[in-house]
Amino acid sequence: MKRAALIFCILLFFLYSCQRKKGESVFLPSTELQPLTLGILPTLDGLPFHIAKAQGIYDSLGLDITILPFNSANDRDAAFQTQSIDGMITDYLSAVTQQAIHHTDLGIILKNDGYFCFIVSKENGINQLQELKERNIAVSRNTIIEYATEQLLNKAGISQAEVNKPEIAQLPLRLQMLQYDQIDASFLPDPAASIAMNARHRSLISTQELGIDFTTTAFSRKAINEKRKEIELLITGYNLGIDYIKMHPQKEWKQVLIEIGVPENLTGLIALPVYRKAERASADDLDKAVSWLKANNRISQTYSDHHHLIDTTFIKTNSTTIK
Repeated sequence: MKRAALIFCILLFFLYSCQRKKGESVFLPSTELQPLTLGILPTLDGLPFHIAKAQGIYDSLGLDITILPFNSANDRDAAFQTQSIDGMITDYLSAVTQQAIHHTDLGIILKNDGYFCFIVSKENGINQLQELKERNIAVSRNTIIEYATEQLLNKAGISQAEVNKPEIAQLPLRLQMLQYDQIDASFLPDPAASIAMNARHRSLISTQELGIDFTTTAFSRKAINEKRKEIELLITGYNLGIDYIKMHPQKEWKQVLIEIGVPENLTGLIALPVYRKAERASADDLDKAVSWLKANNRISQTYSDHHHLIDTTFIKTNSTTIK
């Protein structure tokens, strides 16, 4: 099985290399490559990275990648600020907050595919959005969770003052409090959302239905400057990981789902995102995040440096995305 996986990696790598535009560099394995560290929450938007690592794709590319798990955006961001990690899967709001408030120099290198489900406790009798008044809806401050919650309330015609929004940044704790009826609702990513729904809690809407697509991968400018080859290989592996997911039955890689946090009995039931090859981040969605942060007085009204957040040197345009 390992030999077959290695052959798959080699074939896909050379196929990918041939598809690149003439003149673009392709970095082959080298002993001079530096280790790369990526911080990820327990969500499925990072699955292609996990697959590429578990199936030996990054080994075949010569990249030493360490994926560090975090249970909250706060813990992940703190590690990023202290340069304990080179990069992270984050969202536009968190990235802007890092730059505007913490003065962390970073660049967003690609979009990720993922979604969040708005889960309501089975104990509270909520069947529609309009019944959320005076309920406890847990959020993670200055992240896609809080942004999506506000968009959802606007859609339901409920003012922000008509609900209580406790901050519960730790994802496992948010899930646990929902299960024990200590909060009424919250946005949860998979696998947490599927775990909750398997326990008969309900999903009323998702970020996909709300048109919110804010998840990205970002690296420090220090890493972008000093580890360009490594980051390009990371993107190559991401694309090959997506190929692997599409070309292999889940039984061959379900252990990766289990290691991320998917219970074994749910591995065949969980709804995976539709993974797209690496695309450049969206300037329009980044503008929406900045406008929201300013409207809620989270960053200075004079802040205007966000357009420099999107790195355009790794993915030239979305039209050149590998199919």
